Amino acid sequence: MRFILIFSLFFTLYANATTIKDIKFDGLIHISKGIAKEMIGFGVGDEMDIKKIDKSIVRFFNQDYFKDIWVSEKDGVLIYHFVEKPVIAKVDIKGYEDKKDDIKEFLSVKKGDIYDEDSIQKAKEQILNYLEKKGYYDSIVETQTDKLNKNSLKLTFVISKGSEIIIQKVHLYGSKKLDYSDIKSNIVNRQKQFMGWLWGRDNGELKVDQLAYDSERIKDYYMRKGFLDAKVSTPFLRAYFENYTADLSYLVNEGSIYTIKSVKFILSKPVIKVSKLKEDLKLRAGKTFNVEKLRKDMKHIKNLVADLGYAYVRVYPDIKQDKKKHTASIIYHINPGEIVYIDDVEISGNTRTIDRVVRRSVYLAPGDKYSYTDYQDSIVELKKTGYFEDVKIEKKRVGDNKIKLLVKVKEAQTGSISGGIGYGSYDGLLLSASVSDRNVFGSGIDLSTTVDYSSKSLKGSISFFNPRVFDTQYSLGGSIYSTNNDYYAYTEDKKGANLNVGKKFTRHISGSVGYTIESSKLSDLDSSLNPLLYPTGKTIKSAISVSAKYDTTDDYYLPRHGMDASVGVEFAGVGGDQKYVKNVYKFAYFYGLDDLIDYDIILRYKAQLRLAFDNGYLPINEKLYMGGLTTVRGYESSSLAPKNSAGTLIGGKRMFANSIEASIPLIESIKMRGLLFFDYGAIGEESFDISRAGTGLGIEWASPLGAIQLIFAKPIGDKPGDKTSTFEFSMGRRF
Repeated sequence: MRFILIFSLFFTLYANATTIKDIKFDGLIHISKGIAKEMIGFGVGDEMDIKKIDKSIVRFFNQDYFKDIWVSEKDGVLIYHFVEKPVIAKVDIKGYEDKKDDIKEFLSVKKGDIYDEDSIQKAKEQILNYLEKKGYYDSIVETQTDKLNKNSLKLTFVISKGSEIIIQKVHLYGSKKLDYSDIKSNIVNRQKQFMGWLWGRDNGELKVDQLAYDSERIKDYYMRKGFLDAKVSTPFLRAYFENYTADLSYLVNEGSIYTIKSVKFILSKPVIKVSKLKEDLKLRAGKTFNVEKLRKDMKHIKNLVADLGYAYVRVYPDIKQDKKKHTASIIYHINPGEIVYIDDVEISGNTRTIDRVVRRSVYLAPGDKYSYTDYQDSIVELKKTGYFEDVKIEKKRVGDNKIKLLVKVKEAQTGSISGGIGYGSYDGLLLSASVSDRNVFGSGIDLSTTVDYSSKSLKGSISFFNPRVFDTQYSLGGSIYSTNNDYYAYTEDKKGANLNVGKKFTRHISGSVGYTIESSKLSDLDSSLNPLLYPTGKTIKSAISVSAKYDTTDDYYLPRHGMDASVGVEFAGVGGDQKYVKNVYKFAYFYGLDDLIDYDIILRYKAQLRLAFDNGYLPINEKLYMGGLTTVRGYESSSLAPKNSAGTLIGGKRMFANSIEASIPLIESIKMRGLLFFDYGAIGEESFDISRAGTGLGIEWASPLGAIQLIFAKPIGDKPGDKTSTFEFSMGRRF
């Protein structure tokens, strides 16, 4: 409420006869005195006029800065007195803390605003509307102010959430071929299930802001099933506020299922053969119409043309229906536009990484003809480096046939100094320390040093890797290491070094050749092991390794799509004492469900096959063992292998392990995810005669210290004498 108090000494008696000698202002903060004098409308030398003074006060009040204004006069000096409204120095939310940042984002009252009752009331209404959209009715929002200093305060919105409306039933009136069970996975507002509070069950909570979209989602589902004429009404919600429940109804006219009669193409100019466009189409003659497949075909056609340089190609589908025969003919109208060339490539956001390190992963350079595949592969390649948390490449048109690529990256934390402590059922107390940076000085070079200690082992290593030597397709890496392990049947002491040279042959195919020199000493051999078959003492390994890799994954830390397959062969016996051959085959496939169900679940399949061949001397410590995080979880690391008659592990020569995993988001803000898994593996000497399985759940976290996994496993099919493990921990770089 505004109050205007005008104190004027003898204004009514002689104001009109008094000349203004000076004008002063007291209490002004937000308006300068110069601006204030201009706003008054009169000045020094003018005669005092109470009507003009009154109008000037109204003008000041209209600025919304002032809580009170009055004017006094003494000896011809006019003094304006102001009491300004306080400034909001801080805005806080209580009662809905988990969503306070979302509320602050849309709230019209911000830090730095003038405290105004009308604005506060508007903000309250905004919060109430937001809560109703989230399904909370009869909520209460109050405000609390705390004075911070003379002219600033802290404003707190205190929220008392109302009750949630629970959907008891969803009706599809008029539906004949499909029912609620068919469409429920495609809508947000679902009816409550028994024990709906359980994870994975529908709790029935009403989401008002999604109601209108649910109608479109139902119609879209019908069109995916071939119902080209399907119509779905806007939702009708009948709410019962006495118990906060509701029934939700849709009126559906399904129509008939359509099949594809023909698919044709009309190009505004012949830039590509029609036969090429027809390849790999999802919708063909004789197939049931599916609007989702139509969208995929449009994208496929667009990408094919865009790969020829037509960055702004447009594809329009024309669907001609035969309502009597229930068939549909699709005609794709394609307007390629003009061939576009790259004018420039600008890099931004790389506060640490050198420009050329970013640029070498971009497959388009100034002067190149645009290609959609090159554009998309550039984004994937930058993500796979592991240097960036996020990558975007925007296209900016700078002419009829020229575009500029704006590469925007967000640096990831690639360096760390970390230490860890843990406990393992076999290893006992675990201590670790490491210093690493996979992007040293922004050069793309990986350097690391690590020390791990437990009651059973001591490991240390120094390693480096340059993925692009002198920005070429060649890589160079190596390490120096020392390990001391107390295994189940022997103690091993290793010291060695290796060097690897690699080359990237294509965007997805690479290979490498390496050499390892290693001194290995075995001691404390189990008494049941024949020392003639398993000699102790020092031996030298001199080995050459060759490997090839095929990688189409889309991210270094957390792949959501693609395949990662590799094959490696190690030949020991290029000099030295040890003589054997090892083959390693690995395969991993990643499939994200985000595009299908709008939820970031990642399915993974991983498999590995290892074979060892004795060419003269295959030490017991180079044989194959199974169990642990990398093979079959639920069993202690390297605890599964063939045994001798005394029950002592002697290792195998054949090993296969595979796993199926589902990764589910838990806390997206800190990149923490949940994990469900099933592992199965088999191992043996000449055949796979020992098999085990394990299942469980876990937590995987892309923490500032690296990729951390906590695994809780249950062995399946374990046998007496097996060393099982229900909890395992790891810190690595890639899940």
